[in-house]
Amino acid sequence: MVDQRALRGIGVSPGVGLARAVIVQWELPNVPDRTVDRAEVEGEVARLQRAVVETVRALEGLRDKVHQRAGAEASGIFDAQIMLAQDTDFLGQVIHLIRTNRLSAETAYEFKALEVRNLWANSQSARLRDRIADLSAVQIRVLQVLLGKPVEVAWAGPTDAEHFVIVTRELSPGLTVQLDRDQVAGVVSEEGTRTSHAAILAHSLGIPCVMGVVGALAAIKPGSMVLLDGSTGTVLTDPTEGELADAKARLTRRRRTELELQAVVQEPAVSPEGDVFTLLGNVDLPEEIEAAVKFGAEGVGLLRTEFLITGRTHLPTEEEQYDYFRRVGSGFPYGPVIIRTFDLGGDKFPAAWQAPAEQNPFLGWRSIRVCLDEPEIFRPQLRAVLRAAADRDLRLMLPLVTGLEEVEASLALLAEESARLAAAGIRAAKTVPVGVMIETPAAVALADLLAQHVAFFSVGSNDLTQYTLVVDRGNARLASRFNSLHPAVVRQLDQVQRAAKAAGITASVCGEMASEPLSVILLTGLGYDTLSVAPPSLPLVKSVVRSVPHAVAVEAAQAALKATNAAEVERLLEAAAAPYLRHR
Repeated sequence: MVDQRALRGIGVSPGVGLARAVIVQWELPNVPDRTVDRAEVEGEVARLQRAVVETVRALEGLRDKVHQRAGAEASGIFDAQIMLAQDTDFLGQVIHLIRTNRLSAETAYEFKALEVRNLWANSQSARLRDRIADLSAVQIRVLQVLLGKPVEVAWAGPTDAEHFVIVTRELSPGLTVQLDRDQVAGVVSEEGTRTSHAAILAHSLGIPCVMGVVGALAAIKPGSMVLLDGSTGTVLTDPTEGELADAKARLTRRRRTELELQAVVQEPAVSPEGDVFTLLGNVDLPEEIEAAVKFGAEGVGLLRTEFLITGRTHLPTEEEQYDYFRRVGSGFPYGPVIIRTFDLGGDKFPAAWQAPAEQNPFLGWRSIRVCLDEPEIFRPQLRAVLRAAADRDLRLMLPLVTGLEEVEASLALLAEESARLAAAGIRAAKTVPVGVMIETPAAVALADLLAQHVAFFSVGSNDLTQYTLVVDRGNARLASRFNSLHPAVVRQLDQVQRAAKAAGITASVCGEMASEPLSVILLTGLGYDTLSVAPPSLPLVKSVVRSVPHAVAVEAAQAALKATNAAEVERLLEAAAAPYLRHR
């Protein structure tokens, strides 16, 4: 019999939360359709502009507040909202509606915002859907200002309690930053994914959070007791005494584990037998360099460059990119920094770039395809990397490669730009090591061929799992089907590592899979000796490497290759981990 008290979602911020529920409503206001006289049109335009200024001022205040609480990385989320609020193209279209149709400022703004929201909601791009919460937060603020209403959140439940669990339809970053970590035991949201800004912020603030919990608002009543696990994505209402005791035991274990992990940060990543592993950090923003160093990263295994583009009205210049790459490289004078070339596509086009409308952007014109088709975007980035690599260990990584011709074309462009820099007398490296991300079944199938032409492989396990299993990794309904331990993925991981070893090049993993304890056992057992993860995950990964004998990992990985389903793979890895790990 199905337990009606049990709900499932996506665990986006680890930890166990236990407290009574508070229902939070942060909804779009009702906007009456209203037209104005022609003489009032410019007054409406001015009113819109003042509302935007007031909204930006409020968002800047939230950004400063979260900077104090959670650091620069988390506060950067509000820069995205500020850019949305100030988007000149969007505001220009709203003003056009006001002037052409004599609509009131709030009517025109709502019309255009809902149009964009519907477009994003129906997009195949998980990243665009993740940004809906940001769009909603900006839309609510601007409209409430225009309507003369206070920008406030409606709460229902025991908000005066010592601890409570927030239950909401959509968790916005603006709401998240207002939460008191000492009072909020956890958050349950009907919408959202692991990569949404609110999820990132909840993780930074240390608040257990489960998103994508369909039917949460209907199932959870104000004041009811809620038990949630931000690691497993489970939510339980009205837990029994036995379930409460188990939850408290898990909380105690987690606190003990956190203390143990702090102690391992400065220790080497060496197995009990002495096998040496390299642990690198994934970096999205320059501010994350400090966190990567703090948690013991030996370099950067994945430097994403999309923040230079997303939300901007122009493409970044060569100098901007050069300065950025030097800044990151300076943070790791004795370790490599692997720069992924622009992963353009989906929502990651600058506002000035006219991106094509596509039925499925993740199967369309994106990543290396865009860079090769539009070399005026690619060439400045290649030049910036070569210049910054003059006195730093910088390497280049090509995303979404599906054929050798893409590698050859990229290498040719790199050689051309190197020659031009030399002819101009500009200080730069003659070349840099170039590798590819293995994130499609096509790249796996061609791994032996690709390995003859590149310096390294890095497996992007998120996309490899998505493309292999045909499961949108941002779809909450399909969350249970998105499993990197699926035999089809495991076998591809083995094939890639074997191809790299045969060619004498390195192969690493830089996706979310590399941060999961059981997956670490699998990957190291398959022969991957380099892993790159989000900086906060580094101590846990290192603890696994240091605790589980490499021979045990190898035996478990070989057994996993013969498994027939993901559940069997997980059982095998859990059995291997049980004598050594207490982190599960």
